[in-house]
Amino acid sequence: MHDTLPLLLATDFPALRRSRLATLQVNLGYRCNQSCLHCHVNAGPNRSEAMDDANVERIPRVLAARGLAALDLTGGAPELHPRFRWLVQTARELGVKVIDRCNLTVLSEPGQADLADFLADQGVEVVASLPCYLEENVDGQRGKGVFERSIAGLQRLNALGYGRGLNLHLVYNPSGPSLPPAQAGLEAAYKKELEARYGIVFNRLYSLANMPILRFGSTLVSKGQFAAYMALLKVSHSPANLDQVMCRELLSVDWRGRLYDCDFNQMLGLPLPGAATLADLLAVDVAEQAIRVADHCYGCTAGQGSSCGGALG
Repeated sequence: MHDTLPLLLATDFPALRRSRLATLQVNLGYRCNQSCLHCHVNAGPNRSEAMDDANVERIPRVLAARGLAALDLTGGAPELHPRFRWLVQTARELGVKVIDRCNLTVLSEPGQADLADFLADQGVEVVASLPCYLEENVDGQRGKGVFERSIAGLQRLNALGYGRGLNLHLVYNPSGPSLPPAQAGLEAAYKKELEARYGIVFNRLYSLANMPILRFGSTLVSKGQFAAYMALLKVSHSPANLDQVMCRELLSVDWRGRLYDCDFNQMLGLPLPGAATLADLLAVDVAEQAIRVADHCYGCTAGQGSSCGGALG
C-alpha cells in the first residue's frame, strides 16, 4: 500500500486552534466485519487491534473530569469490542450523549441479535453508513449482500423507534475522487427513495468527502489520481468552513489510548502535541492548543465542508 503521508506534510493549510473540548471520539479497534475501499482506517475482519480494559475504564473518568457532552464511538465496528456495551452504559449513566458509528451489517452478525435493542434501550444516537440507496452501488463498494443486510438493519432500527423518536443519521461517501453533492438535495433524494422502496425513515444524511489517506489514498496513487484529487480539494477550499471543522471541539483517541486532533490525524500517525494519552487528559485542559494540520485537512474545508457531522456550510 502506498503511504500518502509524505505527500501531505508540506502544507499551506491555515493554522488552527481548538476551542473548548466537547466530544471525545474513541476508536475501540480496527476489527470490522466489512472491508470498504473508502475506509480511511483499513479496518477488516482480520484486524485484531483493540483497546485494553485499562483505557476503556479510563474513558468515563475523562468524560467526567473534563465535563464532556458526547462520546463518539468508532472503529472498525465498535460494537465488536467486548467492552462496548459496558462503556455505553457507563457513559449514559453519566448523562453523556453516546454516538455509535454503525455499519448496519454488524446488527446481523452472529452474537449481535440483541444489539439494536441494546442501542435503543440506552438511547444511543446511531450514525449509519449507507453510501447509496441503490443495491448495485453499495454492493460494488462494500461487497455482495451488504445492501440487503443494511436495509434489514435500518428496518430493525425503525421498528425500535429510530428515525422517529431516536436519532438515526445516515452517511454518504462518494465512490471515487470527487466531492460529495450538496447535502440537502442528496438527503431529500435518500429520504424519498428509501421510504418509497423500503419504508425506511431517518433524521439526517451526512455527506462526507473521502480523505486522501490509507486505503483510499493508496488507490488514488495507484491510479495516478492523487495529485488531481488534492488539486480539487484545494481549489474548492472555503475559508468559511474553518470555524466549524470538527477538530475545534473534538479529540480523537486511538485503541492504545493515544490522543490526536482528529480521526484522520490518528490514521496518519500525527499525535496531539503536549497531552499524549487518555491518562494525561485527566489533568490537562487542551483548550486553545494549536491543531496539527497537513494537506489532507483540505478534505474538511472543500466545497460545502465535511466533518463527522456532515456538511459544514
